[in-house]
Amino acid sequence: MAVALVAASILVLEIGVFNLPFWSTLSASTDSTSAANTLGPGLSRLDSGLLQVTDPTTAWMDVSADGSSSYARIDPVSSTSATGRSVSERRMRPVPSTVHVRLDSDGHAGRTRSIDVDVPRSLYLRTTATATIRLWVQEPKGTLLPVSALRANVHVPFQISVTRVLAMTALGLLLIAWRPGSSWWTIELDLSRRRQRAVLVGSWMALGVGCAAYVIPQLISPGSLSFHAPGNYTYDFNQYGHVAEALSQGHTWLDLPVPQELASSANPYDPIERERLLREGVTPIYWDYAFHDGRWYSYFGVLPAVALFLPYHLVSRLWVSGGATMPPSCAVALLLTVFVILDSALVLLLIRRIRPHVSLAIASMAVTVSVLGAGAAYLAYQRDFYSVPVVFSLALSAAGLILWLTAETDGTGRWVARWGTAPGVSIPRIAAGSLLMAANLGSRPSFIMLSLLAIPIFHRQLSQIIATTIRPHAGHAVRGLLTAAGVSILPAAIVVAPLLWYNRIRFGSLFDFGVDYQITVVDMTAYSTPAANILPMMGYYLALPFHTIDSFPWLATSPTPLTHWSYTEPLTMGLFVSCPLVALSLAAPLMRRRWRGTGMWPVLASCTALGLMMMTLDTIKGGLGWRYMSDFGWILSIPAVCVLAWLLPAPPPSSLPAPDKTGRSITRRILTITMRTVLLMVLFWTILAAVSSMLVIGRDNALIRSDPMLFHTVQSWFLPWL
Repeated sequence: MAVALVAASILVLEIGVFNLPFWSTLSASTDSTSAANTLGPGLSRLDSGLLQVTDPTTAWMDVSADGSSSYARIDPVSSTSATGRSVSERRMRPVPSTVHVRLDSDGHAGRTRSIDVDVPRSLYLRTTATATIRLWVQEPKGTLLPVSALRANVHVPFQISVTRVLAMTALGLLLIAWRPGSSWWTIELDLSRRRQRAVLVGSWMALGVGCAAYVIPQLISPGSLSFHAPGNYTYDFNQYGHVAEALSQGHTWLDLPVPQELASSANPYDPIERERLLREGVTPIYWDYAFHDGRWYSYFGVLPAVALFLPYHLVSRLWVSGGATMPPSCAVALLLTVFVILDSALVLLLIRRIRPHVSLAIASMAVTVSVLGAGAAYLAYQRDFYSVPVVFSLALSAAGLILWLTAETDGTGRWVARWGTAPGVSIPRIAAGSLLMAANLGSRPSFIMLSLLAIPIFHRQLSQIIATTIRPHAGHAVRGLLTAAGVSILPAAIVVAPLLWYNRIRFGSLFDFGVDYQITVVDMTAYSTPAANILPMMGYYLALPFHTIDSFPWLATSPTPLTHWSYTEPLTMGLFVSCPLVALSLAAPLMRRRWRGTGMWPVLASCTALGLMMMTLDTIKGGLGWRYMSDFGWILSIPAVCVLAWLLPAPPPSSLPAPDKTGRSITRRILTITMRTVLLMVLFWTILAAVSSMLVIGRDNALIRSDPMLFHTVQSWFLPWL
């Protein structure tokens, strides 16, 4: 029944609602004379058919309308006409596919929106005109427009969008699984069952197939990663590729040209000094690279380069002379896939310890909250080198925690260590977990703080080690200490020592990662975050409210005013606003009595504390950045989903309490339905916030600039409301 209702709803929405422009314009006159446009003095027609903006204040087109259609259409110039430009026209600006326009109806001003000539449905504009339509072109002087005419009285064609149907189907399946009366609320999570294991592994395999479908074409046809405009910085997004090439040649500096004027500058970190050099034509000056002792370096952790970029560079020499470079987008896609798989396994492990009889509904919701709380949507969108170390450390940390949490064993043998009466632990698991957690120092150093989770995870073993050490005449104390150090500290030292020496080779200090030498908006060698900004920025990270607008995508960046200057990236909303269930992490420290029998309270309370500590560190060292939310968002989501699992256990044996004549049963039924409905609404809001944030125009690397065709395709889905 639920499947039929969802299928019918999708059918009604796709055929009826999303195609309202088609149904409402069936009686349009489609008067061909309405294409006779009057051009304002600010537009001129070129021989190729293109329009050129000569005066933005009078750049308009007029056309008559008879009121038979509520839509007008912009007719683009054919591609053959555009390519057949004269030599003088080719010397002008390139022809953009995206144009910002405003449609006025009978003298009443409309709203500004953008169209893309490569997306036919985006060329339809809503109007209420019955006499005259005026199209204002809102582009700077000199812009060439691939527009031939504005046509009124048009009939909008019928269109079925397969992608839109698939998106609605995915949401419909979630609605079926998570609705209050779903059987998923009564089926217990039990991965020993073959069907459940098959579903889980199948979902992981589907994720892997999707990743491969994205990565393989990117590897075959990589795009440009370096951009330079005269008089400006050089933006080269191939940092990890340059590091891999440098390591393959046996040195740590990057093989990038260094202008002599920059090398001899009194203070190359001073933005004013660099601006002077740029005005004088000094180039290249690489943005967001570390510059030290006359050489370029990358201050980003080296391990992703060693683990991914260097092997690919070396292996690709088999088919590319000199080796190829792995695009950062491929590395992000691969690492994000690994992280989602590891994170889902970690979440399922934890919630089973909190609630042994948890339902499939809660389990799937918990995984969704954890993945979105970790900023997976942002990382999947922002697939550049900035995201590489973040997602690499997320994968390392998830794997390390799984190994540590599963290290306790009842078995015996050579590879099992025991201290006193504490449970035995697997030496390989502790060692491997310690190595992975310590490896964060070579990727995203702030994640090294998560190594402190070893204390609450192994608190029973540590207490026994301490007890035997301070006990008089303890014959095995030294041996116990050495075993503990060898199991945990030695594997960490194996990876930490080379990383610190790598710093020593580059910058002359074991603990200098090169962050202060970055060429960025401020002199990092002399800058520190103003103390007055720290608390406001932490508030923005957690509780920045969302800001809506009256045009697509109906969501905008929210202002983040500060009393002093600090680095701030435009954000749409705080973590607890975009993913409200993560706020449950604040309740973890209060769950000591309720989680007493699970042994997980120290671990989960520590996760909350470490998450807040990482947020504080990111605020002080980095400022307000969207990607920094992944640092602490993920570790805060871990205790949050455990609180969620504890609040909503699996009810036996029916989906909802059976109604009877007692008030208590009726109240219990209403309460259960209400809690599940609220949870469903919150999760759908979380998904909506994640998707909408990808479309926001004011964000860094906005989709309307990076992929205007995709942006306008999605925009055209909502034509009835534009």
